[in-house]
Amino acid sequence: MPGVSREQIDRAKQMDILDYILTHEPSNVKRIGRGYYLKDHDSLEISNGLWNWHSRGIGGRNVVDYLIKVREFGFVEAVRHLVGDDVSPSYTAPKAKPPPERKLFVLPPRNSDNERVIAYLQSRGIDKQLILDCIRRGSLYESAGFHNCVFIGRDDNGKARFASLRGTKGNFKRDADGSDKRFGFVLPPVGADSDTVAIFESGIDCLSHQVLYPDFDGWRLSLGCTALAALTNFLERHRKIRHCLVCTDNDKAGNLAAARIAELPDITVARLLPPAGKDWSDTLKAVRSEKKPSLIGRLEAAKSIAAMRTPVNTSGGSHQKSLEWR
Repeated sequence: MPGVSREQIDRAKQMDILDYILTHEPSNVKRIGRGYYLKDHDSLEISNGLWNWHSRGIGGRNVVDYLIKVREFGFVEAVRHLVGDDVSPSYTAPKAKPPPERKLFVLPPRNSDNERVIAYLQSRGIDKQLILDCIRRGSLYESAGFHNCVFIGRDDNGKARFASLRGTKGNFKRDADGSDKRFGFVLPPVGADSDTVAIFESGIDCLSHQVLYPDFDGWRLSLGCTALAALTNFLERHRKIRHCLVCTDNDKAGNLAAARIAELPDITVARLLPPAGKDWSDTLKAVRSEKKPSLIGRLEAAKSIAAMRTPVNTSGGSHQKSLEWR
């Protein structure tokens, strides 16, 4: 390959991603639990020798890929930057390029009514009054054209900062361009002084959980995936929160997110698995379609976990928590 040798490429790919970030971007990284996150891309996580840009759905193991996909280096430029070598005496390793500017966030245009969104969410087992409450609060509406559900995350001033789109037909899911994942879709408690937050991966899971557990009077927060940016920002803005109920999906990504949340300081953590299916939407659909005694029993048992106010299987201080899987 012109410009770099195979030996240079192999050396560049052997570099550890965390070592590179701590050496070349030390002021651009923060540690959360066992993972590291970039400050300029707060959904980009570095953990266990891998980097994963959750909001873009990309990731990798080596630094070459990181420089190409995140910092927009060319391949030869990235390799030379990492190995510090060059075929010409006058070569100087380039400085890292600034990150691309965040796209302008614009909410999708609204439809003249919300009938398709209401019908779709009702078909998923969600109560109509709960849907209407979200529409009234301005956290949910139907987009024009494709008639998607639009779940909105707002800042403390009520400004929309995030939007998650969910198709009313098919499996379409995506975030609106420019969305700030620090602000997730929220269902607030009745009592403003609640010190508990339940964590989900999607807005529909938040709604499903509220239908299943109407007596749980805590915050419900959607991460918009499994990145923790929405949670860490929420905890910074709500200092009264002391207890976290982790309701992420019962799969590898959801369980890894739960383990990372367990490492967060100054909160107690309990893990609540959906009693049926992979997520809380699956559980609600199962309850609506087949009220089996065994399923109802698991739901009742889960209610006691939802009411917990003490750490689950803690060992040592607040920084050394482990989860009990229910």
